[in-house]
Amino acid sequence: MTDDAPDPEHVRAALRRATDEYERVREAVESGGGESAIRETTGAYRRFRQLLAENEESATGSGFQAYIEFQEAVASATEELDESMPAYEAFEAADDSLHVNRLSASYFEAAEELLRETRRAARDRLATLDEEIETATRLLDLGEADLDAPVERLREPIERYNERAFADFDRLKREASARELFGVVESADSYPLVDFRDPPTRLREYIESDAAGEESVKTLLKYADYSAEKLGHYVENPGDLSRFVATNQTYLANLDAAPLTVPYPPPEAGELEYECKERIAVCNRFADETTLAALREVRSLPNETDYERLRESALALTELEERERERLQAGEVEPRRRQHRAERDALAEALDATPES
Repeated sequence: MTDDAPDPEHVRAALRRATDEYERVREAVESGGGESAIRETTGAYRRFRQLLAENEESATGSGFQAYIEFQEAVASATEELDESMPAYEAFEAADDSLHVNRLSASYFEAAEELLRETRRAARDRLATLDEEIETATRLLDLGEADLDAPVERLREPIERYNERAFADFDRLKREASARELFGVVESADSYPLVDFRDPPTRLREYIESDAAGEESVKTLLKYADYSAEKLGHYVENPGDLSRFVATNQTYLANLDAAPLTVPYPPPEAGELEYECKERIAVCNRFADETTLAALREVRSLPNETDYERLRESALALTELEERERERLQAGEVEPRRRQHRAERDALAEALDATPES
């Protein structure tokens, strides 16, 4: 089991990457002509597809007149295109591939493949638009939060409990037997929201059966660094301790109260209630009353504070970088979202109206 508590730094990094991608795509679309260019491209695609479908049978036969008419129709359609439109080269290549003395089905297949590139590009653009719309919506949701709200009413009780939990667990590692500590960790198996990593099987069996399991984890870690000769003065089976403890020093050293902590910003009220309930059940096995009282205070936050408002403010303060705040304050996000939605709707409609090749 691993600790899945949200990492605010990771959330900020993800938001920065999404924002950078938003700006990159926006600049690319604007440089390519924007929504009107997309409409022009999909319109050209439909026209070429219709020409191919209507003329494939006649133009690939021996009828010279049909060939001439088809060639002229394709050339005319190509000449009407704006050379600056996206995927113009694909249409031009399709026209070039059809200007041969005798057409065959393979030429139509090649032309259709070139035109399919336009459809694939449109689908990729749809996926990008969906991501940008989602990012903009999240920014707008965060922007509605009160950034001056007294979020310390949530942060301070959570920090107070977390500090106490770490201190009590560290004391458990120093003063209690390894067997007792493993009992606390294994008791968490009954509480899925307390995500301790289980002890390695052979280490657990050694702690349960050997007299060394009566020593504290801190003591066992110290023993693991002793030479075999020195270790023989402290345990009956120094080889076993080296085999089972020394090879698992990383697990023992990293074992701490992190799975028992409450993240900040905290989860929604209902989830917080369940998290605290399970943490209380585990903490009852080793924590002192001050720690338990601090945890009960955290559990009561939804009833004692304007919890959802403060939580949204905490999320906004944690996730929003200065650049995002400036964009929100300047009113730039909502117009961009509307623009992306309009472009997405138009592109989706054009794709739906265009038959698959």
